[in-house]
Amino acid sequence: MNLLDSRTVMGDLGWIAFPKNGWEEIGEVDENYAPIHTYQVCKVMEQNQNNWLLTSWISNEGASRIFIELKFTLRDCNSLPGGLGTCKETFNMYYFESDENGRNIKENQYIKIDTIAADESFTELDLGDRVMKLNTEVRDVGPLSKKGFYLAFQDVGACIALVSVRVYYKKCPSVVRHLAVFPDTITGADSSQLLEVSGSCVNHSVTDEPPKMHCSAEGEWLVPIGKCMCKAGYEEENGTCQVCRPGFFKASPHSQSCSKCPPHSYTHEEASTSCVCEKDYFRRESDPPTMACTRPPSAPRNAISNVNETSVFLEWIPPADTGGRKDVSYYIACKKCNSHAGVCDECGGHVRYLPQQIGLKNTSVMMVDLLAHTNYTFEIEAVNGVSDLSPGARQYVSVNVTTNQAAPSPVTNVKKGKIAKNSISLSWQEPDRPNGIILEYEIKYFEKDQETSYTIIKSKETTITAEGLKPASVYVFQIRARTAAGYGVFSRRFEFETIPVSVAASSDQSQIPIIAVSVTVGVILLAVVIGFLLSGSCCDCGCGRASSLCAVAHPSLIWRCGYSKAKQDPEEEKMHFHNGHIKLPGVRTYIDPHTYEDPNQAVHEFAKEIEASCITIERVIGAGEFGEVCSGRLKLPGKRELPVAIKTLKVGYTEKQRRDFLGEASIMGQFDHPNIIHLEGVVTKSKPVMIVTEYMENGSLDTFLKKNDGQFTVIQLVGMLRGIAAGMKYLSDMGYVHRDLAARNILINSNLVCKVSDFGLSRVLEDDPEAAYTTRGGKIPIRWTAPEAIAFRKFTSASDVWSYGIVMWEVVSYGERPYWEMTNQDVIKAVEEGYRLPSPMDCPAALYQLMLDCWQKDRNSRPKFDEIVNMLDKLIRNPSSLKTLVNASSRVPNLLAEHGSLGSGAYRSVGEWLEAIKMGRYTEIFMENGYSSMDAVAQVTLEDLRRLGVTLVGHQKKIMNSLQEMKVQLVNGMVPL
Repeated sequence: MNLLDSRTVMGDLGWIAFPKNGWEEIGEVDENYAPIHTYQVCKVMEQNQNNWLLTSWISNEGASRIFIELKFTLRDCNSLPGGLGTCKETFNMYYFESDENGRNIKENQYIKIDTIAADESFTELDLGDRVMKLNTEVRDVGPLSKKGFYLAFQDVGACIALVSVRVYYKKCPSVVRHLAVFPDTITGADSSQLLEVSGSCVNHSVTDEPPKMHCSAEGEWLVPIGKCMCKAGYEEENGTCQVCRPGFFKASPHSQSCSKCPPHSYTHEEASTSCVCEKDYFRRESDPPTMACTRPPSAPRNAISNVNETSVFLEWIPPADTGGRKDVSYYIACKKCNSHAGVCDECGGHVRYLPQQIGLKNTSVMMVDLLAHTNYTFEIEAVNGVSDLSPGARQYVSVNVTTNQAAPSPVTNVKKGKIAKNSISLSWQEPDRPNGIILEYEIKYFEKDQETSYTIIKSKETTITAEGLKPASVYVFQIRARTAAGYGVFSRRFEFETIPVSVAASSDQSQIPIIAVSVTVGVILLAVVIGFLLSGSCCDCGCGRASSLCAVAHPSLIWRCGYSKAKQDPEEEKMHFHNGHIKLPGVRTYIDPHTYEDPNQAVHEFAKEIEASCITIERVIGAGEFGEVCSGRLKLPGKRELPVAIKTLKVGYTEKQRRDFLGEASIMGQFDHPNIIHLEGVVTKSKPVMIVTEYMENGSLDTFLKKNDGQFTVIQLVGMLRGIAAGMKYLSDMGYVHRDLAARNILINSNLVCKVSDFGLSRVLEDDPEAAYTTRGGKIPIRWTAPEAIAFRKFTSASDVWSYGIVMWEVVSYGERPYWEMTNQDVIKAVEEGYRLPSPMDCPAALYQLMLDCWQKDRNSRPKFDEIVNMLDKLIRNPSSLKTLVNASSRVPNLLAEHGSLGSGAYRSVGEWLEAIKMGRYTEIFMENGYSSMDAVAQVTLEDLRRLGVTLVGHQKKIMNSLQEMKVQLVNGMVPL
């Protein structure tokens, strides 16, 4: 870009010569006879020449480097007469920067640019031929920092004619490249500098990466980066973005050009980004817009069946019309029909489908465990990716079959009866599926390790006694049932042992003193009754201190004078008597405080009375049904001060509330174990009434785990579980059944020691109605309670073991809510039908197996607390056994195969699901890696998440837990173990 060109100036240049008789302005014409300004000087005959020519002020227009092109002629000094020694063949060029126009500049203020010499000089001969040898020299100046500058030319004794001066700067011209406009750009100050310039996308274009180019010092565009693309609905043509015509579309800027609408779709608009499907044709969200619209398939063809007793094999031919899709699968609907009433009902969950009921890819399936002599209708439906978008377009083929008579299913529930030295009595229940009338049972038994020699007994009843057995020997029993269709298979093996001879003999001998005692007691009872009839009065047993004689005379008083059931299962009941009554020697047992007529006597017997003056209440840390819970200090005479927790009884309490409040202290006061919350004492002789316990700094275990999600090692978690199990073993040995074992009722101190607490079940449940399910017998914490305790209120140590398994799940999942948002009724139904909580994320396989053992339906199959403690001790001693984790992909076995697509649940797309759990940032990653449907997402494992770049532990857990929860909701609690 020219800043000055002396050839183009028509008027006076305004340049100044100094001295005035130095440089002279002479008007000439150029080769085109256009007038030009030239400046000449030729004072070679005179000594000490110093002639200056100053230009006017020149604006640099923002350029930091300018170029000066000089065209001039210069005479050869040797061609001058006499060869003057003062003659020069060079001249000097200077510049001076200035922000404003002003010429009072001294010579020493100018900065020299260069000394200019001629490549060719002319001679006198050249003058005769009128040949002018024109020289061209270019020099650059920079970096410039002010708005403008002056140029100056110094002659020191040459014969020179300055024909033209052109001052200019370089720039990269405006250009459109890759649909991006780059503006005029002045080059940089440095000759090697590349200026980065950002471009602007032309109309209707967008970019993923901002377009850039680099302007070189020579004014050339170099090194392009990024580009613009015509946005969806537009295509590139001749460097611009042109709109897509009707009938064409472009779905993405990354597409090269507009495409014709795929089959069975259309668009009547310009700039379309997709095409609309024709009527009865559909496109899934996961289908690319370039894919043709499709429709549901037609019905499968030529279905045939093969009945084998209570199994049915179905086979068919694929539909004639797949709807234009390749993702055809099959769904089997099973209905049980009453031939007389003409009514069909769903088959129910007892029917098994091999390989699966939903999502079948092959064209055959087998149904097993059907009922014998029953009419069934099977509907085989073909579905594809758009079937769910076309409700009412169901296409299926029906097959009607009738099952044959079948042998009964195996006997599963065998119980032992009376066992003697030579005999064993057994009983059992009828098979779950008798498939007809049971004609008889066959019982096979043999001495263990002697299977080749066995005995068979046949019975029409569900009880037998095997006699003639060896004492102190283990026998194996198997039972099978027979109907008109034949024998079923034998049951699994059941082992029972006969009594040793020595035990049997001692038992026989022990009958003699028992008979003698019975006679003695009978005589005493007769005497007491006679005495009572004669005196007309009764001795006063009192409460807790009644004499043995009185208790014998009035057995009805035993129950309210200290009797307690150690366990609430009749088979395990043991009677203990306290305060003068019969009690097993050397065995410490729990005494139910509710058996005392006066609850004050129970609390004073088991809890120490503390003076209120010894207690300092510091702050309120919670609230319960009866009053506030505070932290404070306890200073007993002669003992060091202790931090304590203090439960207070609110003002205006009723007598029942006081009795219930102190009842928990009467229970706690009987326990002394490092993993049971320790009772320091009670305050009952002043108000407020208080219960004082040791202080647990970290509060309840569930809240503590939620606050410290993912912060502990597996060994630390196992250590917590070991402490809880040890506390429960102690309670079980004492004969106490907790009934409300849950993480919320475990307290944890600063050393991560866990202690069992909250021995008042009714209070806990009233505080948390969501955790309870009310029955005629009272409230039950459903999510933590064993099924037999829910159904029959049969609370035992075995039901506490079930609850302990739930606590294990809470600990490993860092306080997750068991069964998530399932309702209590759904939980009851699901557990009864075999559903068990899936493994928490990163759960060691050994721990999850222990959980499953605790959740055995048969309470006799669950481990005892001493076995649990021993198992956890082994794991702690061998940490490598905790490294094997439960395979995430198998936590809910066969879930999708048995219960259908996860994508048909609450979320219509992967993006919607991720947004709902606030993980929307990962939507693009999931889609790019092929997880474009909820079906695909259902198969994601923890390892997959890490591979996708989901590295934050909290995010991994949120995604995995959401998937597990959706699966549980999908099957509505119907996942079998």
